[in-house]
Amino acid sequence: MKAELRLTDTNAATDSGGRTWGLEGNLFWYLIGGLGISITVFFVLCVGMGQSLVLSGGIGLVPLCLALGYIFLFRAGKPPGYDRDVAEHLITGDGFAPVSRLWMRHPLGEEGQ
Repeated sequence: MKAELRLTDTNAATDSGGRTWGLEGNLFWYLIGGLGISITVFFVLCVGMGQSLVLSGGIGLVPLCLALGYIFLFRAGKPPGYDRDVAEHLITGDGFAPVSRLWMRHPLGEEGQ
């Protein structure tokens, strides 16, 4: 008998996209993008258009709040594709499974009583 050691590739470790600033995977890029857009809007309003600091700051916070809302409501801690599933549900109105209307015709359902 030949007692040869056989090597195989395994994936014993869990796959991780890493963490940056407490955010999973590449979610920090959404935060950086929102922050960059917020700073740009602030400076365009404040310096370019001569608006007040309060108005410029308030409007400038909107992109950052939208980015944070997207991150924490639809991506962080959710399964992959959750944001796309929610968008599809809002656009088409369908559920996440085939539509079944059998419960409406069931004799013990509300219509049958």
